[in-house]
Amino acid sequence: MKFIQGVTLAGVLLGAAPALAAPLLSEVYYDAVGVDDGQSFVELYGAPGSSLAGLVIEGVNGTGGTITHTLPLSGVFGADGLFVLADRTSAGTTLVADADLLLDFDLQNGPDSVRLRSAAGVLDALGYGVFAAGEIFAGEGTPALDPVAGLSVARLFANLDTDDNATDFVAGAPTPGVATLPEPSSAALLGLGLLGLARLGRRP
Repeated sequence: MKFIQGVTLAGVLLGAAPALAAPLLSEVYYDAVGVDDGQSFVELYGAPGSSLAGLVIEGVNGTGGTITHTLPLSGVFGADGLFVLADRTSAGTTLVADADLLLDFDLQNGPDSVRLRSAAGVLDALGYGVFAAGEIFAGEGTPALDPVAGLSVARLFANLDTDDNATDFVAGAPTPGVATLPEPSSAALLGLGLLGLARLGRRP
């Protein structure tokens, strides 16, 4: 289990709304130890069986905000709600386990951003690293950290989004095709109950 300093499980569950319709960025691995070729991936979470047709992944350069990658997606989310886009080597293969789609890309180290878009606009966005004055943060809320080589940036709970990257994402070992989903604990349920009572108590 991954934890965020100063953020409790109940706090995340109470403060976030499940993303049931729009897919989310679940995990991004962009800086492997040594050569990145064939090791980078972007994991998404969405409704099982739903199509990714029409969706694209964009890389956004923190310097100037230029689009470094536009990666068209295809296929459907698996029964577990996960989909892994993996970097393809020149030989047409990948080192990423559980890959669902192979495309040629090499996302930049931070400070940079990754966006998931549809024709209607941005569905989700992750910015990572320390953005200096004048640099372009294209994520949500405040940036997630930029981990050392060999670690990915993964959503604490794949299907929960607080619209703040620093709260939602943590660094850890890459786990393509594997994600953590929230399970209501007794503490979280108690918190929900107390919150409901507090709201009732404020009614005139």
